[in-house]
Amino acid sequence: MKNLKRNVTIAAVLLLVCAAVYLNWSYNNQWGKADSAMVKAEDAAMEAANEAYEAANTSGSSSGYFAEARLNRQVSRDEAMKLLEDAVASESASQETIDSAMNAISAMANYSMKESQLENKLLAKDFSDCVVYMSEDSITVAVPAPAEGLSEAAVARITEAVTSETAYTAAQLHVIGVSA
Repeated sequence: MKNLKRNVTIAAVLLLVCAAVYLNWSYNNQWGKADSAMVKAEDAAMEAANEAYEAANTSGSSSGYFAEARLNRQVSRDEAMKLLEDAVASESASQETIDSAMNAISAMANYSMKESQLENKLLAKDFSDCVVYMSEDSITVAVPAPAEGLSEAAVARITEAVTSETAYTAAQLHVIGVSA
């Protein structure tokens, strides 16, 4: 009787494994081969994006500065986010560490959202480009500036946008004019 139960269990497991292999095989065959037109279109889009990025970075213009600044900001945030997520996922982490990491993740997400909103608002206020950096106790705004520097009116527009959208005061605001 014992051998019969064992044999039936082994047969059932083998049957389930064979069914899983067949379903996996049929699912993979359902999609077929890659569409060559789609692959070529994706390659062309990637090449165009790479060329645009290289042109922005090699032209020496201020727009290249802003693109690179946004990229650097995102890369550093992604690295910090990865470290915080690793701390949360650690089995040896205390509840205090987890809470602290979750608060930092929430703050970083909030900063990212607010930075994006401020950048869009400044673009609407006739700045050709900008980058906003937020931290716990200050905010920095970089905008393109003519050779003679930013005008008082431009600084006032930036200050108004920052103080109306955030809890930062004018004293916590740092405006940087990036010359072309």
